[in-house]
This record gives sequence, structure tokens and C-alpha cells, in this order.
Amino acid sequence: MNRKPVHLAVYDTLADWETGFATAYLARNGYEIRTVGGSEEPVASVGGLRIRPDLALDAVRPEDSSLLILPGADLWDTSDDLAPFARTARAFLDAGVPVAAICGATAGLAREGLLDDRGHTSAVSFYLAATGYGGGDRYVEADAVTDAGLITAGPTEPVAFAREIFRLLGVYEGEVLDAWYRLFHDSDPAAYAVLEKATADR
Repeated sequence: MNRKPVHLAVYDTLADWETGFATAYLARNGYEIRTVGGSEEPVASVGGLRIRPDLALDAVRPEDSSLLILPGADLWDTSDDLAPFARTARAFLDAGVPVAAICGATAGLAREGLLDDRGHTSAVSFYLAATGYGGGDRYVEADAVTDAGLITAGPTEPVAFAREIFRLLGVYEGEVLDAWYRLFHDSDPAAYAVLEKATADR
């Protein structure tokens, strides 16, 4: 199946652990993962991994993408350097292309006004409230939330974040999606058999 790439935003101080489940299993299911930086200059994650972006942000077009993923990073809270990524998220959502934001990226989207009229979550409600955004009444106490093409999650929920991405893109569904989540979140050995059968049936 010919799928459009998934675009993963990369920037200095990005949180390594937040998107790995999602990108690994998207790639295993036929999606090309393309990294997007503010420029094409290398960036360094919070764990010290150096990443050279595949393309710069100004070269990304929603119509060429299946999804934009925005990981957390210290920079979301310490400067306005990442605001262009939030503006790109707006362009994606306006074009009907989904966006997935986790941890600090949710605060960036709150500042951009993208959470004012969508159900959403984050690390804690008062973290987003500190941005001064207008969507506090739409905050949901949940591991991850999907609403109107936007997925949000807090920093401790990379597995739930991936689950919502897979559900939205149709990568896994029903009992297979549930089994994937139970395996990686709960270490449930019974989930192996469901996933093995699903893989054999493809």
C-alpha cells in the first residue's frame, strides 16, 4: 500500500522516549518516517542523540503527509523557538491532516489556540493553564485523547500516545489494537497470541 509519509518534528532537547513506540510500529506497517527540523542542521535530543533532519519545516506541506508528530522538549517552555511548529500544526489541522502532540508540545498548541475547542490532555491541567489558554474546560483526565484530528498525551504515556495514532490511522484496530496496548503497557503475555495471529493473517 502506498502511504504518505509521517512527519516527525525534531528539535534540540526533544524527549527521546515519547515517540519511539509510535514511529517504530508505523515504520513496521509501511509508513516512511521523515524528520523535520527548523532547518536541516543537526539537533540533539535530551538524551544526547544527534539527528540530522530530512527536511526543514518550511518545506513540509500537509497534502504530502499522513500525520505530523510533535514530541515534547524543554524548548517548548523556555523560548518561542518552537512556535513555528505549532503554526505548522494549525496548517495541518486546517487542511484535515492529523497532528499528534505529547508533553511540552501540548503547551505549544495551547498557546497557538488549538486546544481551545478540542478535547485534550497533557501532563496535568495546571501545566496547560499556565499558558493562559482558553480551553481549560475541555481538559480531560485521560492517558491520551483524540478530538477533531488532534491527539494529545502527557510525557508518561508514550504507549497510549502510540495507541491513539494507530487507531486514527487504522494501523491496528479492535482486539489487535487492544492487544498491542496490553502487551506494551501492561506486559500481558496473552496479548502475544493475538498479535501473532494478526501478523500471520496479513
